[in-house]
Amino acid sequence: MKGLAEIKKNGELFALIIRREFSRPGPNFFTPGEFSQQLGLLVHPKGRIVKRHRHKLVKREIFRTQEVLVLLEGKIRVELYDDERAKLKTVILKSGDSILLAQGGHKVTVLEDSKIIEVKQGPYAGFDDKEFF
Repeated sequence: MKGLAEIKKNGELFALIIRREFSRPGPNFFTPGEFSQQLGLLVHPKGRIVKRHRHKLVKREIFRTQEVLVLLEGKIRVELYDDERAKLKTVILKSGDSILLAQGGHKVTVLEDSKIIEVKQGPYAGFDDKEFF
């Protein structure tokens, strides 16, 4: 699908990229239901109303930290690695692109001054959450 790319190995999703140009009306969710991060893009026309609501308290057990990077401005290079630390792919993200880092490892190099939103599960565990290689 134009503007959407999946990085897979042996059928397993390691990363999902939503390019700025992706546009399909309605709520578009890209992640499987069992992922601890649910990533979607909402494309609604003027006047659309999302009924008021709140989310119920639901106990969840999370074993894998998944993170989403939303590149508001700039340009970055993301190197993706599998669970055995072998390089899978290198991708370039530009302003307006997003990536879900679902599993494996990653390295980010900032190629231009950038403004990036990062979203991942909390609470923040500091460097105890990371294994550098």
